[in-house]
Amino acid sequence: MKAVLCKQYGPPESLVLEEVEPKPLQPGEVRVGVRACGVNFPDTLIIEGKYQFKPDMPFSPGGEVAGTVLELGEGVSGVEVGQPVIAMTGWGGYAEQVVTPPIGFCRCRHRWILRRRQGSP
Repeated sequence: MKAVLCKQYGPPESLVLEEVEPKPLQPGEVRVGVRACGVNFPDTLIIEGKYQFKPDMPFSPGGEVAGTVLELGEGVSGVEVGQPVIAMTGWGGYAEQVVTPPIGFCRCRHRWILRRRQGSP
């Protein structure tokens, strides 16, 4: 899968797009196919090494995503494969897929949420 990676602390221009292996799914985790990811000021702080937490390198920034559940780890309940969700991931969202616990999920009952585009001029 493709992912935007931070391999060293620096400005947004230091990020790279690379092909990476998808993270293995562990019990209690959900794989989400990312359709959209928020781009926020904390992401800039994280990639510059100025935020409260520092993910292990290399990592993909992006703490909030909208997408579709692709796969469920053992013991996961309350979400279904194919269900649209919004997830707070901390990081990992600038990728085609993200693996995360379903704790920060907002289940979406309407698929149109994933078809709308938002933005500012």
